[in-house]
Amino acid sequence: MKFTKMKMFAAGTAFALLSGGAASAAECIAPANAGGGWDFTCRQIGKIMYDLGVVDQPIQVTNMAGAGGGLAFAHVVNERGGDEDLIVAASSATSTRLAQNAYGGMTADQVRFLGAIGADPGVIVVAADSPFQTLSDLIDAIIADPNSVAFAGGSAAGGFDHLKPLMILQRAGFTDIRAVKYIGVDGGADAITQTIGGFTQAMTGDMSEVVGFIASGDVRVLAVLTEERVPGFEDIPTAREQGYDVVAVNWRGLYLPHDVSEEAYDAWVVRLQAVAASAEWQQTMLDNGLAPFTKIGDDFQSWVDGVIAETEALSREIGVIQ
Repeated sequence: MKFTKMKMFAAGTAFALLSGGAASAAECIAPANAGGGWDFTCRQIGKIMYDLGVVDQPIQVTNMAGAGGGLAFAHVVNERGGDEDLIVAASSATSTRLAQNAYGGMTADQVRFLGAIGADPGVIVVAADSPFQTLSDLIDAIIADPNSVAFAGGSAAGGFDHLKPLMILQRAGFTDIRAVKYIGVDGGADAITQTIGGFTQAMTGDMSEVVGFIASGDVRVLAVLTEERVPGFEDIPTAREQGYDVVAVNWRGLYLPHDVSEEAYDAWVVRLQAVAASAEWQQTMLDNGLAPFTKIGDDFQSWVDGVIAETEALSREIGVIQ
């Protein structure tokens, strides 16, 4: 996001107002119980903001589990729409559920997406002894005979893991996506076991789920679904560089209530940018297996809108929503 001088002045003014001594402590809602990804986002980003001095009081974390993030979303929309001291943890699960109308008719335009500053990269994986040496080998086989390849993934049918290979196939011009075989199992570890054991020909999931299997030599990662190669795994090519323009990551980010002022929004942009640029956050990503993925402000809002539109269209094609 690029600021004009006037916008930077407004953001700086709002920052001073919102982080002054008279301001109340900010709150971050984690739409799940303690210990999960959303809780991690609130606690780590909130801690670093305070350590950097961009907020003058520790950010309070409120765990609000329910409906896969829907309870917190409804709470923000219905009760906290103008709360300028509130941020809410979000991820690719948030955008997927909004696209699939899983929040009881609530829509993405009822909040303002702030930014993402790290991600668990999506991956397409085969067993080490698989005949598929490249992503194109796998895609070509599916196009030739959709019944010849089954994917295992840790989400239910229609979930984000299911959608990843479908996005790639669409970029390859394949239109019969309902013919693509997908088996949803209970988590990434089970999906990998299915693939190593030969019960499925490929696994679709996240990098964090396969790191141990890469180290043991049990799998071969055909593609990582990021904009650039992942630090520490530079030998794994992206889907983009293999001709499939797909970025599918489990991003870690935040949204704000819809009715906050532009000054408040810009102030939170400045704070999140400070976290993204900090050595503390770089170390946090390294310690927790996250890849760089920084989209903040208007750039992120536009990107999320595009992801939701594509997810909704794909979900309709495979019959997840009508």
